[in-house]
Order: sequence, then C-alpha cells, then structure tokens
Amino acid sequence: MPELLGGWEVVAGVDEVGRGALFGPVVAAAVILPKSAFAELSAAGVRDSKQLSSYRRAKLASQIQAIALDWKIGYASNQEIDQINIFHASLLAMKRAVIKLNIQPELCLVDGKWQLPDLPIPQQNLVKGDEKSLVIAAASIVAKVWRDDLIIRLAAKYPAYNLTANKGYGTAHHLLALQQHGPSRFHRRSFSPCRVDIKL
Repeated sequence: MPELLGGWEVVAGVDEVGRGALFGPVVAAAVILPKSAFAELSAAGVRDSKQLSSYRRAKLASQIQAIALDWKIGYASNQEIDQINIFHASLLAMKRAVIKLNIQPELCLVDGKWQLPDLPIPQQNLVKGDEKSLVIAAASIVAKVWRDDLIIRLAAKYPAYNLTANKGYGTAHHLLALQQHGPSRFHRRSFSPCRVDIKL
C-alpha cells in the first residue's frame, strides 16, 4: 500500500465508521504511526477494515494501538446525527478524534472528499483513502473495532434487534424488529426505517 506522506513526519490518518447504520453513534479514529512501523503493519495485513474479518480486525487494532505514537476516538451520538444529519455528524466525529490527540500532527490525511470544518491543522483528503493509505486504513480498523465493541455491549440491553450480528445496520431482521418494537433511544430517528411510533 503506497503511503502518501511526502516530507511530513507526524501524520494522522483519520477515518469514520457507522455512517449507514440505523443504531448508535458514528465513530471516528485518528491514528499517528511511527514511520518505522509502516512495513511491519503492512506485512501484518493492515488494509481497509471492510476487507478484514472481525477476528483479524481485533488483532490488528491491538497491534496498531500498541505501536501508534498516539490514537484517539471521536464520535457523534445518534441524537447529534438526528440534529445535524449524518454527513455533518461524520465530519464532527472525525474532527473530535483529531482534536483529542495528545500529539498534534503536522498533517491529517482524511478519508473521503470533504474537509473537516474549522480544523486548525493542515489536512489532505483522499477518496478511498483506506485503500491508498496505511495510516488511514489503521484508523478505519481502530474505529471499526471500537464501534463494534460498543454496539455489542449495548446489544445486551436491546436483544430484540440482533445487534451483535448486524452491528446496528439495517438487516432484514433489524428492520422487522423496528416494525414490531419501534426504535430504542439509540436509534437514529431521522433515518426512515426508524420513523415508527412504538418506543422501547
């Protein structure tokens, strides 16, 4: 995987997960890796989190977090998603992750084509960045594992929706459960499948 760092030394990769889910927050990670770790993580199989099994993601997330110079999670809640829409909430989650970093990066490589608003750090956008940049792929893995773990913890409180299996996405079982039981307080009411009157 080519790394587009140029002459920058301290670069944060930034990515988000959970945009299309019906339940829970949209979650972002910002990850700063030492350049010396790129070969090791590439050989370990770090790539777009969607191409990895949950087992591989969890193993790689632990490895990334152990090696990273710094990493942080940011998220926007389902209530914020309903207030400002999923597009703006995704950018907000990514900005929050960057702002929480203890080490200030010289540059943020941000997955997608949209700049993070009012970020006081230079940023560069990469469409399909998790396929092109190891540091963005690392962020996608960390964010995905963190969000999946959160949804699994919440699943115990809301067993009707089969969240352990669907991670909050709109599977047939999840959509049927919404019709039968209505949304929980963690569902995104602005998403059309969640606009039903019953409430758990």
